[in-house]
Amino acid sequence: MQVYEELVARGLIAQVTDEKEIKELVNAGKAVFYIGFDPTADSLHVGHFMALCFMKRLQMAGNKPVVLIGGGTGMIGDPSGRTDMRQVLTKETIEHNCECFKKQMSRFIDFSDGKAIMVNNADWLLDLNYVELLREVGACFSVNKMLSAECYKQRMEKGLSFLEFNYMIMQSYDFYELFQKYGCNMQFGGDDQWSNMLGGTELIRKKLGKDAYAMTITLLLNSEGKKMGKTQSGAVWLDPNKTSPYEFYQYWRNVGDADVMKCLRLLTFLPLEEIEKMASWEGSQLNEAKDILAYELTSLVHGEEEANAARASSRALFAGGAAAEIPTVTVNADLLTDGKADIITLLVAGGLADSRSDARRAVEQGGVSADGEKITDIKASFDSESLKNGIVFKKGKKAFKKIVLE
Repeated sequence: MQVYEELVARGLIAQVTDEKEIKELVNAGKAVFYIGFDPTADSLHVGHFMALCFMKRLQMAGNKPVVLIGGGTGMIGDPSGRTDMRQVLTKETIEHNCECFKKQMSRFIDFSDGKAIMVNNADWLLDLNYVELLREVGACFSVNKMLSAECYKQRMEKGLSFLEFNYMIMQSYDFYELFQKYGCNMQFGGDDQWSNMLGGTELIRKKLGKDAYAMTITLLLNSEGKKMGKTQSGAVWLDPNKTSPYEFYQYWRNVGDADVMKCLRLLTFLPLEEIEKMASWEGSQLNEAKDILAYELTSLVHGEEEANAARASSRALFAGGAAAEIPTVTVNADLLTDGKADIITLLVAGGLADSRSDARRAVEQGGVSADGEKITDIKASFDSESLKNGIVFKKGKKAFKKIVLE
């Protein structure tokens, strides 16, 4: 099976503009393609995971990735999939986030010997003259057509700022610039980016003529992939200082039964034949498939050593043993009253609850345990001696923290 056909079989392809040409370029290893990442935080999260894996697959087949860091577009904010306007970040924050992205992406993409390049659209967008941009690019866009795009339609009722309205033009200009400067002939993005990407393809063809051939493709379920990056307690980050390898492992170990096969196909590099054999697994075998998923993805992001440690800790914990790699939170003695700390305070301090009311509900509903013993009394407390040794608190089925008094 050739690479394009495998992408289809894994469920990664949703829409294309020129399938025959795209297939030929990708299978021949002649695609120079880009995916953009706006630096809205100081770490990538699992919502970016599908795009990173997609780039890695294509590079392994000989195609050349152009990783676009949105230092320019990040100053505007993409309205796609949003019900409100993004927080406007400072230039210094954006630059810091860009540097963090570069380090993390190097785990997925091989930038040696010109096999891939990384660019920042701040290099051209921030120097554009507004009037010149209007004259050069503005005439290529129909306001009526732009407003019919789903990313704008869903915002019209609540209000779409003129700032955000320009995002499509900026993203389209990115492709126009990359096409001319780097020979980038293909762009990839999530299904929520379709209108923006079509804008780039049309801009190139209108400005440079029919001989300028640029193509677009979207990733199936990328908007769902973004949802994968969120849990009840926040985002699942690729930075081990924000989401530990153990927490990362546990996140994938606890995906829903209906999502296991989909995640294995979309995100792992296991052969499809091997994955299809798991499709009929049920019960304990399905749990084994989840373990395989968690191990493969943790190894990809954090390395085999961390993946082995996370797997060992997870199995030890579920077997009732000691799990040395459970994420540890150190708390200050200021939390103690008369040498003790109550369960509500500890759950909040340990990041297992967003608020005291959230912690109280969890205890009252029987979803909290300490060192394997269920806690049902919201007044339960723990002395300093026990906390110095460390206590493993569990909330629900997925969240574990070892809380230690400094």
